[in-house]
Amino acid sequence: MYNAIQKIIELGDGRVIEIETGKLAKQADGSVVVKMGNTMLLATVTAAKEAKEDVDFMPLSVDYKEKYAAAGRFPGGFMKREAKPSDYEVLVSRLVDRALRPLFPDDFHAEVFVTVNLISADKDIMPDALAGLAASAALAVSDIPFNGPISEVRVARVNGELMINPTFSQLKNADIDIMVAATIDNIMMVEGEMNEVSEADMLEAIRFAHEAIKKHCVAQIELAEVVGKTVKRTYCHERNDEELREKIWKETYDKVYEIAKGMTSKHERGDRFAAVLEEFEATLPEEVLSDMKPVVERYFHDVLKEAMRRMIIDEGMRLDGRDTKTIRPIWSEVDYLPSAHGSAVFTRGETQSLTTVTLGTKLDEKQIDEVLNQGTEQFVLHYNFPPFSTGDARASRGLSRREIGHGNLAFRALKPVVPMNPENPYAVRVVSDILESNGSSSMATVCAGTLALMDAGVKIKRPVSGIAMGLIADKKTGKFAVLSDILGDEDHLGDMDFKVTGTENGITATQMDIKVDGLSYEILSQALEQARAGRMHILGKILETIKEPREDYKPHVPRIEQLIIPKEFIGAVIGPGGKIIQEIQKETNTTITITEVENKGIVDIFSEDRDGLVAAAQKIKAIVAVPEEGEVYRGKVKSILQFGAFVEILPGKDGLLHISEIDHKRVEKVEDVLKEGDMVDVKLIEVDKKTGKLKLSRRALLPKPEQAPREPRPDGPKRGDRPSKPERKE
Repeated sequence: MYNAIQKIIELGDGRVIEIETGKLAKQADGSVVVKMGNTMLLATVTAAKEAKEDVDFMPLSVDYKEKYAAAGRFPGGFMKREAKPSDYEVLVSRLVDRALRPLFPDDFHAEVFVTVNLISADKDIMPDALAGLAASAALAVSDIPFNGPISEVRVARVNGELMINPTFSQLKNADIDIMVAATIDNIMMVEGEMNEVSEADMLEAIRFAHEAIKKHCVAQIELAEVVGKTVKRTYCHERNDEELREKIWKETYDKVYEIAKGMTSKHERGDRFAAVLEEFEATLPEEVLSDMKPVVERYFHDVLKEAMRRMIIDEGMRLDGRDTKTIRPIWSEVDYLPSAHGSAVFTRGETQSLTTVTLGTKLDEKQIDEVLNQGTEQFVLHYNFPPFSTGDARASRGLSRREIGHGNLAFRALKPVVPMNPENPYAVRVVSDILESNGSSSMATVCAGTLALMDAGVKIKRPVSGIAMGLIADKKTGKFAVLSDILGDEDHLGDMDFKVTGTENGITATQMDIKVDGLSYEILSQALEQARAGRMHILGKILETIKEPREDYKPHVPRIEQLIIPKEFIGAVIGPGGKIIQEIQKETNTTITITEVENKGIVDIFSEDRDGLVAAAQKIKAIVAVPEEGEVYRGKVKSILQFGAFVEILPGKDGLLHISEIDHKRVEKVEDVLKEGDMVDVKLIEVDKKTGKLKLSRRALLPKPEQAPREPRPDGPKRGDRPSKPERKE
């Protein structure tokens, strides 16, 4: 039997979060069920007893998985089972990973596996906001060393009010939507999107989130105490040799420091650092080197890190010679690819993005079929990071989680300014291929995406730029330096990677990862203000290349004409089994889509042929046209009967041309004047108000025959003449 233990977290508005352990998955090192409403997450964590040989990093794996049965749905596809993770599941996994990873001890290198499963789903509760709490709680009730707990919450601003973990429906009206992860003392991770908000508003939202997170952390600490897991397992995953450490620092630090000050390129600097390491290794006996090589490399990495950090804090100089606020040189151009609908090259220092824009129809929109989210996405952005961009000689094997994450950040940055239907009827796909990388490639994607969208003629609301900020902090002295537009080494060896995107009016997206404890709001505020200045500088460079979107799309871009029709005519345009719309597409060489929006039909006609576009539009307008009395139509004789003919005056709309209305003169047989298939001009003389039947006349359009002049009357009275009165006799 089981001995379940529960903790309740009250959110202060009547909602509660329950954490339960001891009932499910008891053979894992730690497991909990987190419940809010009808949404339930099962989080488990397991860790290897020992680290693998020569592993000197934290081998953490985090997987978030959603079960379709949780929402009472079948998975799509032929197999009808959950397969590879969706982009959404990957993004949630990354959110949890980035919050947990910095808090494992630096010398703990055993493999750790964290799995969070959505096992029950409330259709209006967002489970991603609970995943970080569930993962941390599972660690809290385990014996795995972890410097937590942490929690994650979503904070949104809806109608000017901040709220924690809003529902799907509430989030639709939010102008701030960010996920915040933190310990009880420090912010660890921030990611989200905003509708051009100020830096002060963003800081307020982070503070608001942190207050809620503190309650989550207290509940986990109390739960760990009840379970009896406050003491963690002992381990020894690193070999150390203090004499060797001292020797490496003594013989390599000054050389490394001089190379760091040399303002060389990324690869040249790397080669020179490698030469220093090789020179030192040559001084070691062969048997010592073969046994201690991983330790030597770890100590040398510490030398590189310290040299770069001291150079920045003590001298204010960075690896490429810049000061802390200077942005790397920028050049860009648009319309680089003549056959693309829009294209741009954006280069900042040694980071370069080649970005394209493709415009398509409703049929090209991304199909979404997730457990709690179904529909389409009109705007998509994809980010590719091939190995050659960093000079790596290896094959590219599929899409990485990093590429999905960086693409999502750039997508969120540009989404608020890309117009949607009906202002923009096109499906829009932006693809960023990173050709060179030395820091901030996701921000280069944002800048190149802005340029390419304007080159394509997409009427974005305002241009967007992005910048990555870094931090070097010295705990001993309290000194710190906030770095604008960081290099790859400054990201890898520094304490913060803080990406901020926005327009001249405010922030549109952000992503922040903290690698140390103790990021104060003072530092965060300075980083945001320095980021704003950097964004404005980069935005100026973008506008030097192209000031505004093209007035019109390029000549080879297929055109879309959009018609809005009454809802009741949608079926008439489609026709039985799609017959009518298929005929129009075939005859005009167009692609036509119809979407019902707010009791109206939105018809998009897509074609590379202008004449076909016009012809298709005319046919659809004719179908939805309402016949009006007194109007003249040119129609086709559809059938002939004894008493008249039925003439199609508009697609699907026939009227009766009675035999008496064919001509002024008497017509004995309809076939004497008309045949099936004839085109004939007719006038609509009456619409029956009850039945809607149409009465037509051809006679009304024909000139009246001239009447023959009257002949003089012969002598004598005629029949019908009145006799004249006799004369009165006197």
